[in-house]
This record gives sequence, structure tokens and C-alpha cells, in this order.
Amino acid sequence: MADISIPQALLPLDGRFGCGPSKVRSEQLSFFESLQPGVIGTSHRQAPVKNLVRSVREGLLELFNAPEGYEIILGNGGATSFWDAAVHSLIERRSQHLTFGEFGSKFAKAAEAAPFLEQPDVRSAEAGSLASAEPVAGVDVYAYPHNETSTGVMAPVVRVNGDEGALTVVDATSAAGGIDFDPSQVDVYYFSPQKNFASDGGVWFALVSPAAIERIERVTSSGRYIPETLNLQVAVENSRKDQTLNTPAVATIALMDEQVRWINAQGGLAWASSRTAQSSAILYDWAERREGLSLFVENPDHRSQVVVTIDFDDSIDASAISKALRANGVVDTEPYRKLGRNQLRIATFTAIEPDDVLALTACIDYVIERL
Repeated sequence: MADISIPQALLPLDGRFGCGPSKVRSEQLSFFESLQPGVIGTSHRQAPVKNLVRSVREGLLELFNAPEGYEIILGNGGATSFWDAAVHSLIERRSQHLTFGEFGSKFAKAAEAAPFLEQPDVRSAEAGSLASAEPVAGVDVYAYPHNETSTGVMAPVVRVNGDEGALTVVDATSAAGGIDFDPSQVDVYYFSPQKNFASDGGVWFALVSPAAIERIERVTSSGRYIPETLNLQVAVENSRKDQTLNTPAVATIALMDEQVRWINAQGGLAWASSRTAQSSAILYDWAERREGLSLFVENPDHRSQVVVTIDFDDSIDASAISKALRANGVVDTEPYRKLGRNQLRIATFTAIEPDDVLALTACIDYVIERL
């Protein structure tokens, strides 16, 4: 492939569009630097770090407009750790899982492997489409992703009205902080902070209802063996003290704290959701107009606001486009590796400027014309 030099006037001001770790705003790094030396490198059991944790917890309650009695809990590790914690500490007997991409299926596999649980009820859909929940007698946890990062499919956050006491548990890793929702429709809304919250990994957070807190207490006191690092009751008790079981990723919490404050100051979750909807609409409208491109998620109602997946016909090499973009400082537009499609996958997370998304479309047009 010949080198393609994109004119400076076409390039976005910031070329980070990754669906893994998000673009981090400079203001977040400035805030992190301001914590040296009073917070960074000090005990996480003392006020400086605990105050930082408290600020994030309070900011998230405000952001989510949390109903009375809901709490923010946190723990070491990411969403992968939370799946294992939920298997041990949240699912009582049997769960139902919606799998329409990589990450929903991983939670289902964790539940399938647990010898102390009944086999889960798994409802699957092909990548690019959405599976639907259905009440089933004996199921006490209904689990699904709000946004499937691997495919760009977005699900509505709606409570599943199954057996009395059944919980609705939503993986919000790539949705939280970027897509509005009704928190009363969910009992556990959990996420890692490296997407719309523009932070790093190393910590999981969850908005939990009183019913979920009661379930956690009951399951963890039932006599089931639960490793301490996967015990959600330990996470509840530590979170109420604004701390984690083990030393937390303080940099992650600091970057997130600044991002949460920024979103709340701009107008909260409604503002963030409007911003990501604007950015994703730029890409969807452009792809629908351009010859040789199609949208991987065919149903408009299922298309994500924060992860846009665009297919290219055989006459256009999407991998060549992503390589040319990367050579010009526009990075992380490659598709999810396991899908194996001639595709670009582009994040429109809250930190990403809509004007930069528009500039990206011009850059892709420029590259296609010169391939």
C-alpha cells in the first residue's frame, strides 16, 4: 500500500476513536497532576484517597439520578472480575443471559461454569442483532449488556418482570456515562470506567438497588464458599467506607472523578447522551449515503450511540483504511478482532468531540479515493 498523507486541514484535532480505552481529556491529566503529592502515593485507608473515592461515588449518584436507597459500590478489577463476583455473590440459583456479542456471552460462560448454580438460560442472537429477555420460572437474575462493545448493538434498559425478587443486572461498561437510562428499571448497573468515563481499568463500579443489596447479603451469608475478592458484601461494606478491599487503582479513580464532574457540569447524563447521539448520527448518516458502505447493525432501533460498526464491500479494504488512518495519527478504528469482518469500529464516547467525528468521515473519504 502506497503511503497516503492526509492534509492537516482534514485531520481531527484529536485522532483517538478507540472502543477500548477512550480518549482521555487533558483536563483529566491536569487534575491527576494536581493530586501530587497530597493524594498520589499515600495510604488508601486515609482521608485524601477516601475523599477522592467519595467524590466519585457521590458524583455517580448525581449523574444517574439514582432513586432513593440506591448505592454506588466499587471493587478491584474490571467488569470481568465483576462477572465472577456476581456468579458467587449475586446469582442465587439460576440466571438468564442475553448474548448478542462477545461480552454478554462471557458472563453467561462464567455462570455455566459455576458448579453451585443451575445451568443458565441463555438467549442468543447473531452478531449485529439483539436478543430478547423472557421471564422464566426459577430465574433470579436477568443479565444483559446495555451496549455490546464488540458489535455496536444497544439494548433498552428495561426490568424483566419474572419471579418475585428477580433482579435485572446490566453490563454498562461501554454505555455508562454516555447513554441515558431509567435507573429504576435496573437493580445492578455495573461498568469499568475506561469508556465514556475516559479513565483506565483496574476498578469496577456498580449502581445497586436495595433489592440487590439484600440479595448480596443473603447469598454471601448462605454458607456458599466465596473468595474474599469476589464477595460483593465485602465490596458493599468497604464502599460505604469509601475504600476497596485491596489498594485501588488511584489513577483510574482520579481520572474518573474529573470526568464525572465535567459531565455533571455540562448538564449530566442527558447532555452526554445527546452528545454521543449527535456523534454517532454523523457516522450513520454518512455511511448510509456513501456507496460501498453499509451499517452492520441493520435495525436502526438497535444501533449504538457510542460504538458504530460500518461494513465495507469487497471493493474497499477496511484494514487498509485503518492502517492509513493510523499512519496519520487517527487511531483505533479497527474492527473487533473475533468478528473477522471487512469493517471499521468507531467509538463516539462522551469525551470525543462531534467535530472530530465529522473530520474522521472526511479523512476516510480521502483515503478511499486514494487506495
